[in-house]
Amino acid sequence: MTLREHGFGVVTEFDVQAALRERTGEHIEEYLILGACNPQLAGRALATDREAGLLLPCNVVVRADQTGVLVEAADPALLVQVLARPELAAPAEETRRLLAAALSDLTRPAAAAG
Repeated sequence: MTLREHGFGVVTEFDVQAALRERTGEHIEEYLILGACNPQLAGRALATDREAGLLLPCNVVVRADQTGVLVEAADPALLVQVLARPELAAPAEETRRLLAAALSDLTRPAAAAG
């Protein structure tokens, strides 16, 4: 997955579809929440403010809809605003940039071999 190519590891994987089916009997489309973490950026954020842990890991949602598969990520810069921690803006912006690049790579056609 391109997350790895941009410095992120997937540290959690939550299958929402399976959890809802098992616990409530509700059936929804395929819906997966990945916890993605870039260790260098997480370390910078935690060194700045220990409450940054409330923002970790970054949620990346992979879900099915009528047109195919959607991949979406929470905007770390918006989450920093919610926490009212401007000192976390720099690592959040870098995280936003890398997540956006990873998501963009998913929509780019693979290069032709050869």
